[in-house]
Amino acid sequence: MKGFKFAGIHAGIKKNDQKDLGLIYCEKPSVAAALFTRNKVIAAPVILGKEKIKIGVCRAVLANSGNANCFTGNQGIEDARACSKMVADCLDIEEDHVLVSSTGVIGANLPMDKFKTGVPDVVQQLSEDNVDQFADAILTTDTCRKIVNRSATIDNKKFSIMGIAKGSGMIRPDMATMLAYICTDIHISADDLNKCLSAANEKSFNRITVDGDTSTNDTLMAMASGTSEAQINDAGSKKIFQDMLDDVCFELAKMVVKDGEGATKLAQIIIKGAQTKKDAFKAAEAIAHSNLVKTAIYGEDPNWGRITAAVGRSGAHVVPEKIDLYFDDQALVLKGDWQGTEAEKKTSQIMKNSEITITLDLNLGQETDSFLFCDFSENYVKINADYRS
Repeated sequence: MKGFKFAGIHAGIKKNDQKDLGLIYCEKPSVAAALFTRNKVIAAPVILGKEKIKIGVCRAVLANSGNANCFTGNQGIEDARACSKMVADCLDIEEDHVLVSSTGVIGANLPMDKFKTGVPDVVQQLSEDNVDQFADAILTTDTCRKIVNRSATIDNKKFSIMGIAKGSGMIRPDMATMLAYICTDIHISADDLNKCLSAANEKSFNRITVDGDTSTNDTLMAMASGTSEAQINDAGSKKIFQDMLDDVCFELAKMVVKDGEGATKLAQIIIKGAQTKKDAFKAAEAIAHSNLVKTAIYGEDPNWGRITAAVGRSGAHVVPEKIDLYFDDQALVLKGDWQGTEAEKKTSQIMKNSEITITLDLNLGQETDSFLFCDFSENYVKINADYRS
């Protein structure tokens, strides 16, 4: 993307030979906004990021995988600041314009010797063409890189948005995914970018779950270089940008869930007919987080009792006799009544698909909400049982 350069290298932070240090660089000060984890155990780079993002400007983001720099006390903060200073010195930019991100094992100090040699190396690799290398450098248990590109026009002037994310485990809607970066060349104010990013996050990363855990390092960041001629100057142009940003974030969020640790199926739960927005959210969240629902999906078992039990304990207002439940277009429960063996057989066939949509209509109002989630397999346990090995 015009105005941005990327790099990703193996600096030796990870035990294997995979890339583990990435850098995004904007050729001029970019407008920036960011959202961070709601976990009360906060990693050092998040503490530093919350402080730095207040000025609404960023030139560079250094991200490492393999070490979360979390629960590392004052030393972790000092190390995070030292990393940002290394980048600033190498690029000859202000240190306040450099943010850092980390993902990986909690409780270990950063191997600063690896950063002292790695930062100059990663700076040397910066190129508009090295997006894939950056995307690879931030992965942990992910099985694939996650990149989304979109373009549109405002007043016949083209602009683009690119999103890069990582995330596979410790995913739930308490901010975002583990790490996600949005780069755009549009002209936009810091205030508008922050509002648009928050709105997009609420529809995407705040509506996903893999395992119900919240990371200590979650960061969703957007940088706008202003290198295109397109600009946000009225409600119409803002809507065009918002719609495209929503799309980019949703596609990234979907990739995260699809790549969930040990996942074999992507599922969406849609709640309809709730009395309030809060009820719709509660109902969708309870079903998406239910390990019993997730294991039933893995086993391709149309155990609708697990879904209705989850919504019943969600805290949402529910009248069992009014519930309709569908798998794709197949009705399994109507007005609280199971639709029989034949309906269950057809549902079983639907559950063999890699992507499934479950719709639960409470028939109590007009509000709706939805969540993306994945199934729960033996491999999730295996991956996390030896994560530090």
